[in-house]
Amino acid sequence: TTASVCSNRLRILAGAAAMMAALSAFAADDILERGRYLTYAGGCISCHTEDVEEAIPLAGGRAMETPFGTFYSPNITPDMKSGIGGWSDDDFLNAFWEGVSPDGKHYFPAFPYTSYTGASRDDLLAIKAYLFSLEPVPKETADHDLAWYMSSRIAAGAWKAVNFEPARFEPDPSQDEQWNRGAYLVRHLGHCGECHTPRSAIGVSQADAEMAGSTFGEEKIPNITTHRIDGIGRWSASDIEYFLDIGMLPDGDFTGSSMVDV
Repeated sequence: TTASVCSNRLRILAGAAAMMAALSAFAADDILERGRYLTYAGGCISCHTEDVEEAIPLAGGRAMETPFGTFYSPNITPDMKSGIGGWSDDDFLNAFWEGVSPDGKHYFPAFPYTSYTGASRDDLLAIKAYLFSLEPVPKETADHDLAWYMSSRIAAGAWKAVNFEPARFEPDPSQDEQWNRGAYLVRHLGHCGECHTPRSAIGVSQADAEMAGSTFGEEKIPNITTHRIDGIGRWSASDIEYFLDIGMLPDGDFTGSSMVDV
């Protein structure tokens, strides 16, 4: 009968709707888990958590001393006033890709957008989805304490105009998928070179000495090229895995200084 046909159609539509809702929930969970993984891989926790025992993760306030003064990392929880709760997708992408805040101000390269600019849209929006799933933390952070010639965002804009060119990561067709995945993680999302590559007097990474080691204040940052004596050329895959997992070096010693947080 007509009534029976309509009833069957309604049951089919209801079942389809339930299935789509379930798939959407699974997709949302997948995005959040991916975003959580990428947030940790990108080092967001290390820089955006204050270096005190009672610190709240991602609420900012970590002091980063540089030759140009002290930078304080911002709150990146989804608090609407002191965090990033009011940011749109485009705001988030522009921060990472262009080094520009939602109100159009230039970021100093202490925020490593010079590396993050290579990150993909999907990865960045997964990170945003994860950050926005967290509890908002109302916490203001200190203003940067910089040398007079770096105290203006105009100085950051001038530095970018000369030394920064936004660009997404492009896989090298001469290399395999694993190599390209590694290059993406090391050079962009993980931004290893921000610490491990030496810089010029004005803070520009020296591409011809990529990953060859650097200094950060009084801290010596090691060479992580494949040089067998000065670098990590003799490390096995498991050596690298143990190091990044628990901080243990191949000789059984453990890393120290700022790498502990990473």
